[in-house]
Amino acid sequence: MTDTQLPNIFAMSGNNAPDDGDGDAGVVVQTRPKTKRPPLYKVLLLNDDYTPMEFVVHILERFFGMTHAQAFEIMLTVHKKGVAVVGVFSHEIAETKVGQVMDFARKHQHPLQCTMEKE
Repeated sequence: MTDTQLPNIFAMSGNNAPDDGDGDAGVVVQTRPKTKRPPLYKVLLLNDDYTPMEFVVHILERFFGMTHAQAFEIMLTVHKKGVAVVGVFSHEIAETKVGQVMDFARKHQHPLQCTMEKE
């Protein structure tokens, strides 16, 4: 067995241990680099004076899986504060959600804006 075929952690003891020259048994440890979690992105809905509140509620229910009560609360936040975070996702999912919302709004001729930003 070569060194590259050794298991990740191999404790040596007794007479079967390879001799490293000083008579002590050794432990071979193979370390793995730690992977970082991918950055997350906030998906934001922006207020406008033309998109109906019911349409915003529908968007939140359809694309973000919110209950009617949750969607209504977020819609009011968008209306009162001008912007609200509607979800936090990986880059690919956030990008997809933004695209879905924007396409759906345009298809229904509403100027609703949806963006994403790094958390």
